[in-house]
This record gives sequence, C-alpha cells and structure tokens, in this order.
Amino acid sequence: MNDIRRTILWVIFGFSMVLLWDKWQLHNGKQATFFPTTPAVTAPAAASAASSAAGAASVPASSVPVTTVAIQGASAVPGQPAPAAAPAARERVEVKTDLYRLVFDSEGGSLTHAELLQHIDMAEKSRNFLLLDESVQRVYVAQTGLIGGGFPTHKTLMTAVPGPRELQDGQNEISVRFESPDQGGVKLVKTWTIKRGAYDIAVKHEVVNTGSAAVSPQLYLQLVRDGNKPPGESSFYSTFTGPAVFTEAKKYQKIEFKDIESGKVDIPKDSPNGYVAMVQHYFATAWLLADGVQREPFVRKVDTNLYSVGMLTSLGAIEPGATKTIDARLFAGPQVETMMEKLYPGLELVKDYGWLTILSKPLYWLLDQLHKLLNNWGWSIVALVLLLKIAFYWLNAKAYASMAKMKAINPKIMEMRERLKDKPQQMQQEMMRIYREEKVNPMGGCFPIMIQIPVFIALYWVLLSSVEMRNAPWIGWIHDLSTPDPFFILPLLMTASSLLQTALNPAPPDPMQAKMMWFMPLIFSVMFFFFPAGLVLYWLTNNILSIAQQWLINTRMGVPPQFNLPKFK
Repeated sequence: MNDIRRTILWVIFGFSMVLLWDKWQLHNGKQATFFPTTPAVTAPAAASAASSAAGAASVPASSVPVTTVAIQGASAVPGQPAPAAAPAARERVEVKTDLYRLVFDSEGGSLTHAELLQHIDMAEKSRNFLLLDESVQRVYVAQTGLIGGGFPTHKTLMTAVPGPRELQDGQNEISVRFESPDQGGVKLVKTWTIKRGAYDIAVKHEVVNTGSAAVSPQLYLQLVRDGNKPPGESSFYSTFTGPAVFTEAKKYQKIEFKDIESGKVDIPKDSPNGYVAMVQHYFATAWLLADGVQREPFVRKVDTNLYSVGMLTSLGAIEPGATKTIDARLFAGPQVETMMEKLYPGLELVKDYGWLTILSKPLYWLLDQLHKLLNNWGWSIVALVLLLKIAFYWLNAKAYASMAKMKAINPKIMEMRERLKDKPQQMQQEMMRIYREEKVNPMGGCFPIMIQIPVFIALYWVLLSSVEMRNAPWIGWIHDLSTPDPFFILPLLMTASSLLQTALNPAPPDPMQAKMMWFMPLIFSVMFFFFPAGLVLYWLTNNILSIAQQWLINTRMGVPPQFNLPKFK
C-alpha cells in the first residue's frame, strides 16, 4: 500500500504540472498542449492603432467610459472625441530623481516613460528597467483628463511650466507643472510631484472654471498598455499580466485581457474606496485616490491589442471663477510588499499569491525578518526552509516512521508475494494479516505529508513573486536568485537529492511501480534546470533536510538506511 500511496502522489503531482503548463500556454495566447481550446488572438503591435474615435460631447457621471487610442501621443479619452489639434508643437519633459528617470508628454501632461534606476533590465543588464514606455515596440502609459463638456483631456496640448528637472542633493522633492489652455470654459493645471525615495507620485489636478456658467466635470485616471507579456518572461512558470481592480466590496480582482475582449468583466460600478492597477511579474502601476472620494472603476479595450483600466470621479459643480482641486497618486514601481502596505490598504495584493495568500503572507514576513538578520536572500531561504522543517518535525517523524516500518517488513512482503503470486486473493489476505501483526498502517505516512503540501506551495509562490529575489546574489556563481543557475549546478544537485530520496525509500514490490519511482524524479527534475535559482535552492534545501531526517529516524528505529537501487531488467 505504501508504494501505491507514493505512486498516487506522483501522479497527482504530474497531473498538476500538466495543468500548470496548459494554463501557461493559454495565458500567453497560445494553443494548449494537452487540452486544446480556441487560442486567444494576439493582436498586432499597438503602434499601428488608428487615432479616429467618436463619442458624445457630454457624458453623464454614471456612464461607462468609451475609450479609443492612437499611439505616439494619442491615447484613450473616456467618453469624449479628440479635440482639434493645437498648432503648437509637443514637448517631452525629462525628470530625474534618485529612483526614476521620467518622461512627460506635454500633450495631456501624461507620463509616458518611467525608467527605474534601482532595477536593471534582466534581458540586457547594462540598462535600467523600463516600466512605462510609449514606443513602436510597446505601449504602457499613465494618463488623466476631464470629461463632461469638451474639457481638457490627455489629448489637449498643454504648456510645461519651466522649472528644475533633476532632484538635487539635499532636495526632497521635485515638481513638474502643466497648464492647459481654456477649453470648454475650463482650464486644467496638472502638477506631478516626485519625492526622494518614494515610488508613489503625487498628481494634483486644479480645475479652474474660466467661463460664465457653472460646470460639473469628471476626472478620469487611467493606465493604458498593450496586451503583450513583459519582455523576457519565462516560459516555464506562469505569472499574471493585466489589469486589476480593488474595492472593499469585491476585494482584489484580476482581469484577464481575454475577459475584456469577451465582455466578461464584473467590477463595482461605484465605490468610495479602492484602486485600479496594471500588474506584471515583480512590478505594477496603480492609481490611488483618498478614501471617501466616490469613484467609478472601468476597464476597456481601447484598440487592437490595447487596453485601459481606470476610474472616474465627479468633481461636483464648479461656479464661474472658482477652482476645484483633487489629489491623486500614481504608484509605479516594484512589488515590495512592506512598502505597498504602507501606501494604500490592499495595494500589496498586486503581489499575487493566489488562493494561498493566507499562508504566503506570513511566510513572506518571516523570510523578510530572516533577511534583516542574515542580509542575504539565499541564506534566508535556507533558514526559512530549516524553520519549516523544525515546525513540521513531528509530522515528518510520523511519516518517516511509517515508511521505516514498511521498509522493515518489506522482505517478508516480497517473499509472500513471490510465494503467492498465482493466488492474488490469498496474497491480499496474507498481506493484510502481516500489516495487522506488525501494527503497520500502509497509509500512515500520507496524512502528515499532505498537511505540509499547501505550506510549501505557498512558499513557492512567495519566492516566485518577490521582487527582492531579482538580481539578488547568494554565493559564488549565483548572482541572481530570480534567474536560472548559469552552470546548472543547483539543478544537478536537486536531481541527485531526488534520486537519493527514492533510493532510501522502500522498493515497491511491483517492478513497473519501481521503474516509475525512478523515472518520475528524473522527468520532473528537468523543469528545475529552467526555474529561478531561488526556487531550486528552496527545493534542494528541503530535499537535503528530508533525507537527513529520514536517515535519523530509520537509524533510531533500528532500520539501517540502505539504498534500493533500480532494477530495469
């Protein structure tokens, strides 16, 4: 029964890997390998999108915005046609701080380029990581504007007010101010303020009524990006890329691009709290408003392979000559959980742990505390696995004790099977009699192992999702825990440890099962050659500690460890 139990566990693991692979294929818009469905259509590059659009001149506050976009400066205007082109030329305003190199477009005062100076591009390590960009290759921009009466939008050519463009030593913040012309009786003044050491950018919108009648505009905040996966994304594990909406009513909602295409999005139409975000592996952007400010989240397909997520908020009536100010913040940076928790409630959820969040969050906290002590993420992983092994020591001891008993009576079982091989019914009865006499439960090692599986899966997602692993060295040849081992040393050790575990376990009586028990570690070890080094280190550490504990328990129970080598004749 013990060999059957282990075979079942391997089958479950194998089928899970099949499902994960198929999910990754579909997530990337490809044909599924094992369970084919109609593949998602990958649209051409967003740079070829057309700029024409039609919409009502005035949009009620409760309406869902209609968005269209043109690249190279023309992007989605919720519910409003593009205004007539201004005669003046557009201006690109570059700003540099300790964390950013930003580029703003005077057309709408939009943020079209965000280079993170503290993070390198993993595909080309001589460059910094580029989060926001507007180019022929990709589109990912942050925009704001007004709707409701021909007011200034992100398509309105604005004037950049002269001022400093680089954060100087001793200076804590720097601002960039854009002023729109009078349009529809309204002037919009937009001020971006970037603070030292902060990945949240303050955006103040001053709406001035320059006309002779009261106006009631709505402010929109949106993120527009293409539907392509981030460059350099691994093919061997799936991470989410796309919009997300958080509200207290429905909590955190990931939205697949294909769901926007098919109109299967169900988000709150109105909320006094929450944020909208664009999420990818390790990094995210999000528009944040103060709690209590009523907002309408929206997602929309903008054009071919181009999507937007954003929110509308009503400014109320503004009398002639009056000014209404509303503040927002744009988060654009790495998914550092402890930092995002302080910025906005629930923002840390963009670092997606899936259904195991309840386990993953305390594991990340413990990993972070270990890093504060050890100052090395590699050794912190080793220490965390060690602590988990200590926490589960007695559960593992029961499992290994059960396996040791099975190993002790294995010769008797083998002799009985050979003697009664032509009498299967009698063989089964005799086997149960031996189990009763020896007080062995064939399934005794299953339950303790099953309890631990969710914990170690949760730790897997912690290591896969944590940007702290990105470009983090461990020892010697491991210079980046988020990329595969360049010399495949850890995967080879991982394979060897898996085979050693198999050799220490009782040999299944059935020759076919015995062969499977040796083939399965080899088959699944292949994947570890392409996994990030941090994940492989975690599994290797777990294997080594499991082998040590199994060896110790076998010795204490008087069952000397022996290697059951494969027989493939």
